[in-house]
Amino acid sequence: MLTALFKTMRPRQWAKNIFIFAALVFDKQLLNADAFLRTLAGFALFCFISSTVYIFNDLADVEADRQHPEKKNRPIASGKLPVNAAWIAGIVLVIATLGAAYFLAPGFEAVLIIYFLLNIAYSKWLKHIAIVDVLIIAAGFVLRVHAGVTLIQVERFSPWLYVVMTLLSLFLGFGKRRAELALLAQGAGSHRKVFEGYTLPLLDQYILIVSGTTIVAYSLYTFSAPNVPENHSMMLTIPFVVYTIFRYLYLIEVKHAGGAPEEILLSDRPFQVAMALWGITVLAIFYLS
Repeated sequence: MLTALFKTMRPRQWAKNIFIFAALVFDKQLLNADAFLRTLAGFALFCFISSTVYIFNDLADVEADRQHPEKKNRPIASGKLPVNAAWIAGIVLVIATLGAAYFLAPGFEAVLIIYFLLNIAYSKWLKHIAIVDVLIIAAGFVLRVHAGVTLIQVERFSPWLYVVMTLLSLFLGFGKRRAELALLAQGAGSHRKVFEGYTLPLLDQYILIVSGTTIVAYSLYTFSAPNVPENHSMMLTIPFVVYTIFRYLYLIEVKHAGGAPEEILLSDRPFQVAMALWGITVLAIFYLS
């Protein structure tokens, strides 16, 4: 049962919470031990609160998941984790996490509460509304970035990163919907009501819009944000961003992947290399130049 609970908590999804470190890195406080430890603790708590969301989401979707070709194997849907045990674990985890978050930073606890309530509303109602469902997913990523801001004394963090994160998460969200719709084909509407509001051509248009604007917004950040080097060296990171966006498009269009963006992050080697090179270049520019 513990193994089933841990699987329901989706530890592979914790990679998404790395965005909480954005404020630390881009505010040039990565080498500040106190700021780093506070952000690391915040990362752990965000992992726990996001896990409670997955638990309650699976509880809400248990009947629909049992009809899904892949999700039917999830612990709650398959019966490996009893429904009552999942409820108890979720309630205990959310209370403990919010309590610890308050002692870390009241502002951080407020972000966790907003994130939790927003995602509960998503699981119950908002995920059935086309476009709104992806906007909620995007809001979750922006809240991750803002959570990092609440944990440290920010001096040079640029609001441009909120814009970039919003557009990037919309791109990933619409890509995820496209992959799911392609997988389920004509029966998509019977699995999830929200797919009745999407078509592949419509999602392709959304993806085209947000992918292009993401590249433009990030490019503008690299030379116009107040905290980047005055020699415009951050522009050297643009090709890596362009490649990762193109690579993701290739994977969802040609390889029919993308239903779980975190799986791409953890399994696609070219994508990983590009992201690693981007990260190394950013660190070198901010901390060695």
